[in-house]
Amino acid sequence: MAEFFADYGLFLAKTLTLLVALGVAVVIIASASRRGVQPAGLKVDKLNDSIRNNTRVVQRAVMNKDEFKKQAKVDKKAQKAADKTSTARKRYFVLDFKGDIRATAVAHLREEISAVVGVAGDQDEVVLRLENPGGAVHEHGLAASQLLRLKNRGIPLTVIVDKVAASGGYLMACIADRIVAAPFAVLGSIGVIAQLPNFNRALKDKGVDFEQITAGKYKRTVTMFGENTDEDRAKLREELEEVHELFKAMVTEHRPALDLGRVATGEHWYGTRALELGLVDELGSSDDYLLHAAEDGDLFKVTWKGKPNLQEKILSMMETAAERLGFDGRGL
Repeated sequence: MAEFFADYGLFLAKTLTLLVALGVAVVIIASASRRGVQPAGLKVDKLNDSIRNNTRVVQRAVMNKDEFKKQAKVDKKAQKAADKTSTARKRYFVLDFKGDIRATAVAHLREEISAVVGVAGDQDEVVLRLENPGGAVHEHGLAASQLLRLKNRGIPLTVIVDKVAASGGYLMACIADRIVAAPFAVLGSIGVIAQLPNFNRALKDKGVDFEQITAGKYKRTVTMFGENTDEDRAKLREELEEVHELFKAMVTEHRPALDLGRVATGEHWYGTRALELGLVDELGSSDDYLLHAAEDGDLFKVTWKGKPNLQEKILSMMETAAERLGFDGRGL
C-alpha cells in the first residue's frame, strides 16, 4: 500500500509540474502578445530625432544649467538651418534583416523595399543592417533578389554586418555597392551543404520495410529511410556543385575583384581578414556609420510589421531565450 501511495504521489507531482509549466507558457505568451500588439503595416521613424534626443539626455546630465541652455540654443539654431535645407540633404533608408534557416524575414523585406523604391532615387542610399548565418538556398536566393531590385533601379545599397553574414547571408551581402563589417563579424562560407541521418539499418534490424515509389529516375536520390547507393550520393553531389556554381557566379557578378579560388571554399573569416581578402570594403559598426550619416543626412528607419501567428510568437520567444543563454554554437 505504501508503494502505491508513493507511485501515486510521484504521478501527481509530475502532472502538477506539467500543468504549471503549461500555465506559465500560456501566461508568458499572452503577456508578450499584449505588450507587443502593433497594427500591421509600414512604420517609418526618423532616426535623427532619436539620436538628437539621446544626446540631449547626456548633455543635461553632464552640463550645468547655464551650459545646457547655451548648448540648447546652438542646437536649435543648427536644427532650423538643417530644416531649411532638408530637401538638399541626403536621405538614408535604414532596413534590418535578421535571418534564420528559412529566411522568414524576407516577407517583411519585400514590403519594405517595395515602399522604398517608390520614393528613393540615385541620390539617396539604402542601409541594410544584416545579420544572417545562412540556410535554405531558395529562401535566401529570394532575399538576395529583393536587394537586386534596389540595384536594378540605381539606388545605392550599403550592407553593414555587425555579427554574421555567412553562406546565404553573404549571398545577400555581395549584392551591395559597399559592405561594412565589424572586426569580429563572421563572413564568407561561400559553399553548399546537405546532410541528413539515415535510419535504413535501424529499420532493417527491427524488421521494418521502407517503400518509396517515384516516377523519374532522379525524383528522389539520398533519403533518410531508404538504402542509399553510390549513384544516389553522386547525383546529390552533382546537384550541390551546380548550386555552388550559381552561388559563385552571383558573387563574381557583384564582386568581380574577388579571388574565388581562395574564398569560395566554404570557409568563413572574421571582419579584419575578410577585408584583406576583399569580401568587405571597410571595417566599422552600424552605429558609427549611422551617426556619421546623420551629421549631414536624414535617416529614416523603415519597418514592416505583420501580425505573427501563435507558432511564430513561440518560436521567437524560444530564440530569444536561447540567445540570452548564449546558445549560438561559437566560442571566443
